[in-house]
Amino acid sequence: MPILDADMPTLTVLLSPERLGVLTKLTGSIRTAIELHQDTLRLGATLMNLTACIEIALRNAICENLGQFFGVPRWLLEPPNPFQWRLPEQDHVRKALDSARRAEYSKLSQAQKAALETLALPKGRPDHPSHLMRAQARRQHIVVTEGKVVAELTLYFWKRLYSSDYEQTL
Repeated sequence: MPILDADMPTLTVLLSPERLGVLTKLTGSIRTAIELHQDTLRLGATLMNLTACIEIALRNAICENLGQFFGVPRWLLEPPNPFQWRLPEQDHVRKALDSARRAEYSKLSQAQKAALETLALPKGRPDHPSHLMRAQARRQHIVVTEGKVVAELTLYFWKRLYSSDYEQTL
């Protein structure tokens, strides 16, 4: 989209003279500096897409390889002996599981949520339960795939598996 002359002062203020200063010195033109700035943003967005794809592929490959190494299903949620999660990673897995369950829970109808409540609170609702307590109890009965949990874990989590903390067990 071409930059109109009438938009130049507004764009300069919005992008900030400080930000455009280096680019203006480099290009010799405010218009070219703004265009270069926009090109840089587009390049950043493209690189972010590529980075995200690499992250997903890497995370899934690590998970798949460890699944084959352990030879047991649900190794992520129920690690086989002698492997044990360190507390920070155990907490990350727990939070990822809850996040995956929350995502599934948000898609349920009120009737489905009520059915989960019957499972979660078989003796009936206690006096004055908070909505949060009931929702958490319901979510405990939502089964999610390991893939959904994997998708909730950050690259930092997977990087930690290559640390000295896991050197002896992996």
